[in-house]
Amino acid sequence: MKRLAALLAVSFIAGAATAQTYPSKPITLVVPLAIGSTADIVSRTVGAELAKNLGQPVIVDNRPGAGGTIAMQQVARAAPDGYTIAFASNGTHAINIALYSKPGYDPVKDFTPITAIGEVSNIMIVHPSNPAKNAQEVIALAKAKPGTLTFSSGGNGTSHHLSGVLFASMAGIDTVHVPYRGAPQGITAVMANEVTMGFFNTPTVISQIRDGRVKALAVTSKARTPYFPAVPTLDESGLKGYDVTAWFGFVGPAGMPAPVLDRLYGEIVKIMKDPAVREKLTNQGFELMPQMPPAEFGALIQAELAKWVPIVRSSGAKVD
Repeated sequence: MKRLAALLAVSFIAGAATAQTYPSKPITLVVPLAIGSTADIVSRTVGAELAKNLGQPVIVDNRPGAGGTIAMQQVARAAPDGYTIAFASNGTHAINIALYSKPGYDPVKDFTPITAIGEVSNIMIVHPSNPAKNAQEVIALAKAKPGTLTFSSGGNGTSHHLSGVLFASMAGIDTVHVPYRGAPQGITAVMANEVTMGFFNTPTVISQIRDGRVKALAVTSKARTPYFPAVPTLDESGLKGYDVTAWFGFVGPAGMPAPVLDRLYGEIVKIMKDPAVREKLTNQGFELMPQMPPAEFGALIQAELAKWVPIVRSSGAKVD
């Protein structure tokens, strides 16, 4: 069986002769968040192009829940033949390791890094009827009514969740986290005024802010976002040092053969150089980065673990 898996992997990256010997099969791109989330938008864009370039179907398999640990466990157990890859982020590969006592996977040992392709900041949003004009006014209200302000997220372990936890921790306030199945549901809760606020990826709230369905109070990154240059950062709003940015990329199971890894990396680099793809993603609020070779992406994951695990643990955030 191992020999067959290896040969199938070779067929994935080799020429037509090998592919005729071992029929191609769909490539599964596992997404740890719900349809309509940042992870889903990026994965469907890249997956469609990957299918065209390889001449093989690419199935986007959304596996939301438990902060992405369900999806990552699935990929960690998959054969490293190139037919199963996953969307990865600092949520799945750094934050979860501190939030969950048993995430069910090792972010370094259980995966083959392919490449990182971009990042997004989160935006603090409230319902348009909320009288707060800035983050400091929200903090003042929270201090006047401790334990009553709520914030939604797309689930435990997401950057939305961590953004809210760090906001409360650094501001010295007591808020209530309300996790939803996905980012779209969490954003809808803010629009319906069911929760006080939320901290969501720019691509998932850009249209709602522009349409006036939610009000933007602050940005979670250290620098302002070019999409809403008038919106201050939380660092500028009095929470000095506040900085949450979600990077994202793709990984496969550990032990992926070098030819398969090289082919996938090369194809994703080609896709991300396509002007049409870049325009599509940047128009939706994504900030793209030069593609990292697998080894460099692996080093980024290690660095993010060293950065986020102490931060999350010091905040006291846990989900189990």
